Amino acid sequence: MWFKNIRLYQFTRPFELSADELDKKLSEFVFQPCNTFERSRFGWISPLGKEEEALTHSVGHAVMVCARKDEKLLPASVVNDAVNEKIEELEAKQARKVYRKEKLQIKDDVIAALLPRAFSRTRKVYAYIDKRAGLLIINTSSASAAEELISGLRECLGSLPVVPADVQHAPGPVMTNWLQSQAAEGQFEISESCELFNPAEDGNSIRCSGQDLTADEIRVHLEAGKQVKKLGVVWNQSLSCVLADDLTISRLRFEDMVLDKAQEADAETAAQQFDQDFAVMSLTLSELFNAVFAVFGGAREQDV
Repeated sequence: MWFKNIRLYQFTRPFELSADELDKKLSEFVFQPCNTFERSRFGWISPLGKEEEALTHSVGHAVMVCARKDEKLLPASVVNDAVNEKIEELEAKQARKVYRKEKLQIKDDVIAALLPRAFSRTRKVYAYIDKRAGLLIINTSSASAAEELISGLRECLGSLPVVPADVQHAPGPVMTNWLQSQAAEGQFEISESCELFNPAEDGNSIRCSGQDLTADEIRVHLEAGKQVKKLGVVWNQSLSCVLADDLTISRLRFEDMVLDKAQEADAETAAQQFDQDFAVMSLTLSELFNAVFAVFGGAREQDV
Protein backbone atom coordinates (compact mmCIF):
# COMPACT_ATOMS: atom_id res chain seq x y z
CA MET A 1 0.00 0.00 0.00
CA TRP A 2 2.99 2.33 0.36
CA PHE A 3 2.68 4.79 -2.50
CA LYS A 4 5.35 4.67 -5.22
CA ASN A 5 4.20 7.45 -7.56
CA ILE A 6 2.05 10.47 -6.82
CA ARG A 7 -0.10 12.79 -8.83
CA LEU A 8 -1.24 15.63 -6.59
CA TYR A 9 -4.50 17.60 -6.83
CA GLN A 10 -5.87 20.50 -4.81
CA PHE A 11 -9.47 20.97 -3.76
CA THR A 12 -10.87 24.36 -4.65
CA ARG A 13 -13.58 23.92 -2.01
CA PRO A 14 -13.42 21.97 1.26
CA PHE A 15 -14.31 18.28 1.01
CA GLU A 16 -16.99 17.89 3.63
CA LEU A 17 -18.26 14.31 3.25
CA SER A 18 -17.46 11.92 6.09
CA ALA A 19 -15.88 8.55 5.34
CA ASP A 20 -19.25 6.86 5.87
CA GLU A 21 -21.02 9.28 3.53
CA LEU A 22 -18.35 8.77 0.88
CA ASP A 23 -18.60 5.00 1.34
CA LYS A 24 -22.34 5.14 0.70
CA LYS A 25 -21.81 7.12 -2.51
CA LEU A 26 -19.15 4.70 -3.75
CA SER A 27 -21.30 1.66 -2.98
CA GLU A 28 -23.60 2.61 -5.86
CA PHE A 29 -20.65 2.02 -8.21
CA VAL A 30 -19.00 -0.98 -6.59
CA PHE A 31 -16.81 -2.98 -8.97
CA GLN A 32 -18.43 -5.82 -10.91
CA PRO A 33 -16.50 -8.15 -13.24
CA CYS A 34 -16.84 -7.81 -17.01
CA ASN A 35 -19.56 -9.85 -18.61
CA THR A 36 -18.87 -11.99 -21.67
CA PHE A 37 -19.02 -9.24 -24.26
CA GLU A 38 -17.68 -6.24 -22.30
CA ARG A 39 -14.21 -4.90 -23.01
CA SER A 40 -13.69 -3.18 -19.64
CA ARG A 41 -15.26 -2.43 -16.26
CA PHE A 42 -14.45 0.25 -13.67
CA GLY A 43 -15.64 0.43 -10.07
CA TRP A 44 -14.69 0.69 -6.41
CA ILE A 45 -13.30 -1.98 -4.12
CA SER A 46 -12.22 -2.02 -0.49
CA PRO A 47 -8.72 -0.59 0.05
CA LEU A 48 -8.23 -3.29 2.67
CA GLY A 49 -8.68 -6.16 0.22
CA LYS A 50 -11.35 -8.55 -0.95
CA GLU A 51 -12.09 -9.83 2.55
CA GLU A 52 -13.42 -6.41 3.59
CA GLU A 53 -16.63 -4.69 2.51
CA ALA A 54 -15.96 -1.05 3.43
CA LEU A 55 -15.06 1.03 0.37
CA THR A 56 -13.27 3.69 2.42
CA HIS A 57 -10.68 3.57 5.17
CA SER A 58 -9.93 6.62 7.27
CA VAL A 59 -7.09 7.60 9.56
CA GLY A 60 -7.32 11.03 11.11
CA HIS A 61 -8.06 13.53 8.33
CA ALA A 62 -7.17 11.09 5.53
CA VAL A 63 -9.68 8.86 3.72
CA MET A 64 -8.41 6.09 1.43
CA VAL A 65 -10.27 4.71 -1.60
CA CYS A 66 -9.33 2.19 -4.26
CA ALA A 67 -10.50 2.00 -7.88
CA ARG A 68 -10.32 -1.20 -9.91
CA LYS A 69 -10.42 -1.52 -13.68
CA ASP A 70 -10.55 -4.82 -15.53
CA GLU A 71 -9.76 -4.66 -19.23
CA LYS A 72 -9.82 -7.52 -21.72
CA LEU A 73 -6.69 -7.81 -23.81
CA LEU A 74 -7.26 -8.00 -27.54
CA PRO A 75 -3.98 -7.24 -29.34
CA ALA A 76 -4.54 -5.19 -32.46
CA SER A 77 -2.43 -7.61 -34.50
CA VAL A 78 -4.69 -10.55 -33.53
CA VAL A 79 -7.85 -8.61 -34.41
CA ASN A 80 -6.41 -7.37 -37.70
CA ASP A 81 -5.25 -10.84 -38.74
CA ALA A 82 -8.70 -12.30 -38.03
CA VAL A 83 -10.43 -9.44 -39.88
CA ASN A 84 -8.17 -9.77 -42.92
CA GLU A 85 -8.75 -13.50 -43.01
CA LYS A 86 -12.53 -12.98 -42.98
CA ILE A 87 -12.32 -10.34 -45.71
CA GLU A 88 -10.13 -12.52 -47.97
CA GLU A 89 -12.45 -15.47 -47.46
CA LEU A 90 -15.54 -13.40 -48.28
CA GLU A 91 -13.99 -11.77 -51.38
CA ALA A 92 -12.85 -15.14 -52.74
CA LYS A 93 -16.18 -16.82 -52.04
CA GLN A 94 -18.40 -14.06 -53.47
CA ALA A 95 -15.99 -12.72 -56.13
CA ARG A 96 -16.43 -9.12 -55.05
CA LYS A 97 -14.57 -6.43 -53.16
CA VAL A 98 -15.39 -5.70 -49.52
CA TYR A 99 -15.60 -1.96 -48.81
CA ARG A 100 -15.05 0.13 -45.71
CA LYS A 101 -18.50 -0.01 -44.14
CA GLU A 102 -18.63 -3.79 -44.38
CA LYS A 103 -15.05 -4.07 -43.10
CA LEU A 104 -16.04 -2.16 -39.96
CA GLN A 105 -18.95 -4.55 -39.40
CA ILE A 106 -16.66 -7.54 -39.87
CA LYS A 107 -14.24 -6.04 -37.32
CA ASP A 108 -17.08 -5.62 -34.79
CA ASP A 109 -18.12 -9.23 -35.35
CA VAL A 110 -14.55 -10.47 -34.90
CA ILE A 111 -14.13 -8.54 -31.64
CA ALA A 112 -17.44 -9.92 -30.34
CA ALA A 113 -16.28 -13.44 -31.15
CA LEU A 114 -12.86 -12.99 -29.51
CA LEU A 115 -13.95 -11.20 -26.31
CA PRO A 116 -15.25 -14.30 -24.46
CA ARG A 117 -11.82 -15.92 -24.87
CA ALA A 118 -9.71 -12.85 -24.09
CA PHE A 119 -7.52 -12.57 -20.99
CA SER A 120 -8.29 -9.80 -18.53
CA ARG A 121 -5.83 -7.31 -17.04
CA THR A 122 -6.60 -5.87 -13.62
CA ARG A 123 -5.37 -2.46 -12.48
CA LYS A 124 -5.92 -1.08 -8.99
CA VAL A 125 -5.31 2.58 -8.21
CA TYR A 126 -5.22 3.76 -4.60
CA ALA A 127 -5.86 7.34 -3.62
CA TYR A 128 -6.65 9.26 -0.48
CA ILE A 129 -8.22 12.57 0.39
CA ASP A 130 -6.43 14.70 2.97
CA LYS A 131 -9.39 16.74 4.18
CA ARG A 132 -7.34 19.05 6.40
CA ALA A 133 -4.80 19.92 3.68
CA GLY A 134 -7.39 19.98 0.91
CA LEU A 135 -5.47 17.53 -1.27
CA LEU A 136 -6.24 14.46 -3.35
CA ILE A 137 -3.24 12.14 -3.57
CA ILE A 138 -3.33 9.46 -6.28
CA ASN A 139 -0.84 6.61 -6.40
CA THR A 140 -0.08 6.45 -10.11
CA SER A 141 2.41 7.77 -12.64
CA SER A 142 -0.25 7.76 -15.36
CA ALA A 143 -2.17 10.97 -16.03
CA SER A 144 -4.95 9.00 -17.74
CA ALA A 145 -5.33 6.62 -14.77
CA ALA A 146 -5.53 9.59 -12.40
CA GLU A 147 -8.15 11.31 -14.55
CA GLU A 148 -10.13 8.07 -14.74
CA LEU A 149 -10.20 7.84 -10.95
CA ILE A 150 -11.24 11.49 -10.66
CA SER A 151 -13.98 10.96 -13.26
CA GLY A 152 -15.17 7.95 -11.28
CA LEU A 153 -15.39 10.03 -8.12
CA ARG A 154 -17.25 12.77 -9.97
CA GLU A 155 -19.76 10.23 -11.25
CA CYS A 156 -20.36 9.04 -7.69
CA LEU A 157 -20.48 12.46 -6.04
CA GLY A 158 -21.94 14.63 -8.77
CA SER A 159 -18.92 16.94 -8.64
CA LEU A 160 -15.36 16.91 -7.41
CA PRO A 161 -13.75 20.37 -7.30
CA VAL A 162 -10.10 19.43 -7.79
CA VAL A 163 -7.36 20.78 -10.07
CA PRO A 164 -3.72 19.76 -10.48
CA ALA A 165 -1.61 21.18 -7.65
CA ASP A 166 0.14 24.43 -8.50
CA VAL A 167 2.59 26.74 -6.76
CA GLN A 168 3.61 30.39 -6.84
CA HIS A 169 7.11 29.82 -8.25
CA ALA A 170 7.65 27.56 -11.27
CA PRO A 171 9.42 24.41 -9.98
CA GLY A 172 11.64 24.00 -13.06
CA PRO A 173 13.68 27.21 -12.66
CA VAL A 174 13.85 26.74 -8.90
CA MET A 175 15.28 23.22 -9.23
CA THR A 176 17.61 24.43 -11.99
CA ASN A 177 19.03 26.93 -9.49
CA TRP A 178 19.42 24.13 -6.97
CA LEU A 179 21.43 22.10 -9.45
CA GLN A 180 23.55 25.06 -10.54
CA SER A 181 24.40 25.99 -6.96
CA GLN A 182 24.49 22.37 -5.74
CA ALA A 183 22.32 23.41 -2.82
CA ALA A 184 18.63 22.63 -2.38
CA GLU A 185 16.29 24.21 0.16
CA GLY A 186 13.81 23.11 2.79
CA GLN A 187 15.53 19.92 4.03
CA PHE A 188 15.88 18.70 0.44
CA GLU A 189 19.14 17.24 -0.79
CA ILE A 190 20.02 16.63 -4.42
CA SER A 191 20.32 12.95 -5.29
CA GLU A 192 21.87 11.25 -8.33
CA SER A 193 19.27 11.52 -11.08
CA CYS A 194 17.83 14.28 -13.22
CA GLU A 195 16.22 15.05 -16.54
CA LEU A 196 17.28 18.21 -18.34
CA PHE A 197 15.59 19.78 -21.36
CA ASN A 198 16.14 22.72 -23.66
CA PRO A 199 12.99 24.89 -23.63
CA ALA A 200 13.96 26.32 -27.03
CA GLU A 201 14.18 22.93 -28.77
CA ASP A 202 11.49 20.26 -28.54
CA GLY A 203 12.91 16.81 -27.94
CA ASN A 204 16.32 18.11 -26.86
CA SER A 205 16.67 16.46 -23.46
CA ILE A 206 18.99 14.22 -21.48
CA ARG A 207 18.37 11.82 -18.63
CA CYS A 208 20.93 10.96 -15.96
CA SER A 209 20.63 8.23 -13.35
CA GLY A 210 23.16 7.16 -10.73
CA GLN A 211 25.46 9.96 -11.86
CA ASP A 212 27.47 12.61 -10.07
CA LEU A 213 25.40 15.72 -10.76
CA THR A 214 28.35 17.95 -9.84
CA ALA A 215 30.25 16.71 -12.91
CA ASP A 216 31.43 19.12 -15.60
CA GLU A 217 29.11 17.46 -18.12
CA ILE A 218 26.05 18.58 -16.16
CA ARG A 219 27.47 22.08 -15.71
CA VAL A 220 28.03 22.41 -19.47
CA HIS A 221 24.41 21.45 -20.19
CA LEU A 222 23.15 24.02 -17.68
CA GLU A 223 25.39 26.73 -19.12
CA ALA A 224 24.00 25.89 -22.58
CA GLY A 225 20.51 26.78 -21.34
CA LYS A 226 19.04 23.44 -20.34
CA GLN A 227 16.63 23.43 -17.41
CA VAL A 228 15.57 20.82 -14.90
CA LYS A 229 12.43 18.87 -15.77
CA LYS A 230 12.91 16.19 -13.10
CA LEU A 231 15.31 16.03 -10.19
CA GLY A 232 16.11 13.23 -7.78
CA VAL A 233 15.97 14.44 -4.18
CA VAL A 234 16.13 13.16 -0.63
CA TRP A 235 13.86 14.89 1.86
CA ASN A 236 14.57 15.10 5.59
CA GLN A 237 16.44 11.77 5.43
CA SER A 238 12.93 10.23 5.45
CA LEU A 239 12.32 9.46 1.80
CA SER A 240 13.79 9.75 -1.66
CA CYS A 241 11.93 10.52 -4.88
CA VAL A 242 12.10 12.18 -8.26
CA LEU A 243 10.33 15.53 -8.26
CA ALA A 244 9.07 16.87 -11.61
CA ASP A 245 8.39 20.42 -12.72
CA ASP A 246 4.64 19.66 -12.77
CA LEU A 247 4.83 18.52 -9.10
CA THR A 248 4.36 14.85 -9.92
CA ILE A 249 6.45 12.52 -7.77
CA SER A 250 7.92 9.25 -9.01
CA ARG A 251 10.21 6.51 -7.67
CA LEU A 252 9.09 7.33 -4.16
CA ARG A 253 10.93 5.27 -1.54
CA PHE A 254 10.48 5.58 2.20
CA GLU A 255 13.58 5.08 4.29
CA ASP A 256 13.80 2.40 6.99
CA MET A 257 13.32 4.94 9.77
CA VAL A 258 9.82 5.64 8.40
CA LEU A 259 8.93 2.03 7.63
CA ASP A 260 10.01 0.97 11.12
CA LYS A 261 7.52 3.41 12.70
CA ALA A 262 4.69 1.44 11.11
CA GLN A 263 6.01 -1.71 12.79
CA GLU A 264 6.33 -0.30 16.30
CA ALA A 265 2.92 -1.61 17.34
CA ASP A 266 2.53 -5.33 16.72
CA ALA A 267 -0.39 -5.67 14.34
CA GLU A 268 -2.52 -8.76 14.86
CA THR A 269 -4.26 -8.62 11.48
CA ALA A 270 -3.55 -7.42 7.97
CA ALA A 271 -6.17 -4.70 8.45
CA GLN A 272 -4.37 -3.39 11.55
CA GLN A 273 -1.05 -3.32 9.69
CA PHE A 274 -2.70 -1.48 6.79
CA ASP A 275 -4.03 1.05 9.30
CA GLN A 276 -0.57 1.60 10.80
CA ASP A 277 1.09 1.87 7.38
CA PHE A 278 -1.52 4.36 6.20
CA ALA A 279 -1.17 6.48 9.32
CA VAL A 280 2.63 6.74 9.04
CA MET A 281 2.62 7.22 5.28
CA SER A 282 -0.06 9.93 5.25
CA LEU A 283 1.65 11.85 8.06
CA THR A 284 5.04 11.68 6.31
CA LEU A 285 3.58 12.72 2.96
CA SER A 286 1.68 15.58 4.56
CA GLU A 287 4.97 16.96 5.86
CA LEU A 288 6.59 16.40 2.46
CA PHE A 289 3.85 18.29 0.62
CA ASN A 290 4.14 21.18 3.06
CA ALA A 291 7.88 21.29 2.33
CA VAL A 292 7.31 21.14 -1.45
CA PHE A 293 4.81 24.00 -1.37
CA ALA A 294 7.12 26.05 0.88
CA VAL A 295 10.21 25.84 -1.36
CA PHE A 296 8.15 26.85 -4.39
CA GLY A 297 6.56 29.90 -2.80
CA GLY A 298 3.40 28.33 -1.44
CA ALA A 299 0.33 26.76 -3.02
CA ARG A 300 -1.43 28.83 -5.64
CA GLU A 301 -5.09 29.56 -4.91
CA GLN A 302 -7.18 28.24 -7.78
CA ASP A 303 -10.76 28.28 -8.99
CA VAL A 304 -12.52 25.49 -10.84
